[in-house]
Amino acid sequence: MARYAYERLSTLDNAFLRWEKPNLPMHTSALQIFDAGPLETEEGGIDFPAIVQHFASKLHVMPAYRQRLMWIPGRDHAVWVDDPSFSIDYHVRHTALPRPGTHEQLERLASRIVEQPLDRNRPLWETWVIEGLEGHRFALISKQHHCLIDGGAGTDLMTSLMSLEPVATPGPAARFVPRPLPTPRELARDETRRRLLAPIGALRRAVDFARESEHPIDDLAAQLDAVRGLVDGFLTPASETPINGPVGPHRHFETTETPLELLLAIRKELGCSVNDVVLGIVAGAMRRFLIERRVDVAKLDFRVSTPVDVRRPDERGDFGNRVSSWIVRLPLGESDPRKQVEAIRAATRDRKGSHEADAIEALTELMDWLPFDVQNAASRTTNCVVTNVRGPGQPLYLLSARQLAVYGHPPLLENHGLSIGVLSYDGTLCWGLIADADRVPDIALLARHIEQATARLAAAAGLAAREPKTGGAR
Repeated sequence: MARYAYERLSTLDNAFLRWEKPNLPMHTSALQIFDAGPLETEEGGIDFPAIVQHFASKLHVMPAYRQRLMWIPGRDHAVWVDDPSFSIDYHVRHTALPRPGTHEQLERLASRIVEQPLDRNRPLWETWVIEGLEGHRFALISKQHHCLIDGGAGTDLMTSLMSLEPVATPGPAARFVPRPLPTPRELARDETRRRLLAPIGALRRAVDFARESEHPIDDLAAQLDAVRGLVDGFLTPASETPINGPVGPHRHFETTETPLELLLAIRKELGCSVNDVVLGIVAGAMRRFLIERRVDVAKLDFRVSTPVDVRRPDERGDFGNRVSSWIVRLPLGESDPRKQVEAIRAATRDRKGSHEADAIEALTELMDWLPFDVQNAASRTTNCVVTNVRGPGQPLYLLSARQLAVYGHPPLLENHGLSIGVLSYDGTLCWGLIADADRVPDIALLARHIEQATARLAAAAGLAAREPKTGGAR
C-alpha cells in the first residue's frame, strides 16, 4: 500500500493547464448577488468573518478546494495533492465598492478581479466578498480554475455551499489532516507504470463498449464518421470576425437577464429545446452586433462550441470536467428569428444522432499525445463558446442572505474574444458575457442586442415580450 496519496488530472482537466497563458487565464468565474439581510452590520458593512467561517465549515465536502498541483517529472501533466499549508484566509477575500455602489461599478470591479490569473502554487480558487452595493446588497465573485471544475460541477458546488432556508450561524470547521505527499521519484515511477498498462486499459474499454452496445459495429462506424467530420471541421476554420483574433490580458464583464417563463413558452411554441432557444437568441443578437460593425453576415460560417454534460447520475457532485461539446453553426445570414431557431433545431437534432459529443470526448483522450500547436488550432474551428447550465429552480441562501442572481462566465480561449455563459436560477435566465476588453470594447451593446433578440423571437413565436425578473439584482 502506497504511503502517499494523490489524484492524477484527467486529460481534459490537464489540457486547461496547458492552454493557459498570462493573457489567457483558464478559470471560470461567477458573480452572485445577495440581499444582505441579517448579514449586514450596524455600520452598513457585511459580516465577513461569518462568511469565512461558513466556507471553512463546508470544505470537508469540497476536498479539491484544499489541494494544489504537483507536476509529474518529465511530463507536462499534473496531479492533485493535499496542501499542508492551506489557509482559508488567502482564498476568501474582502473588498468594497464606494457606497452606494451601482451594478455597473460592480461589473467593472469584477472585470479587474477576473482578469488576474490564479496562483498555481496554491489551491486554484478564490472568492471575493464585495460590500457596498446599493440597496442593502452584497456580492461574491468566485474564480475556480477550469481544471478543477466545469459548469455542471460548478452548479453542484453552489448548491453545496448554500441552503434552501436561511441559516443563522455557520457550522464548525472539520479538522483537516493532509495526506502525505509523493516524492517526484514516486510520481515518475507511477507514471511509467500507468503508461505501460495503458494498452490493457484501452482493450478493456473496447470490450466494455462491445458488451454494452446492442449494435457495436454500427455504433463504432457512427463514431468514426463523427470523428471524420470533426477532422474535416478542424481543417476548415470558422470565419474570422471582429470578435476573433489575438486575445489580450484585459477583460470586460457584462450581464443581462431573461424571464425563464418566456423561454419555456417560446420553446413550446416552436417545438424545440431551451438550448435551441438560447442559441437562437445568440444568433439574432450576434447578427445585429456584427452588422453594426459592417460585417457581411450572409457570407459568415459562424460556429459556436456548446458544452454537453456527460456526467452519469453517480458522478453528480464530482469535481473535474465531465463534459464534451457540440459545434453548431449559427445562421447569421437569416433575418427571420423563427427560421433561425428552426435551422438551429435541425442542426442540434442531427448532433444528437451523430455521436459528435462521443467523438469529441474520444479525441480529448488523445490530447496528452498531440503537439500543443495541434491542440491550440482546435479553437479556430469555432468563433465563441456558449454554455447553458440548468441551475436551481428555487431561491438559495448563503447563511441568512438570499441569493438574488448568479451569472457564470467561461474563460476565453485562444482566438476567442468573447464567451457567453447562461445559467438558470429561480425563474430567471442569467446571462454572463465576458470579453477581451480591447477586442470587444462594446460588449454592453451585445447585452442589449440579446434583450432585443429575445423580444423579436418572442414576437415571431406569437408571444408578448416580458420584462426580465431581476429579483433585485440591479
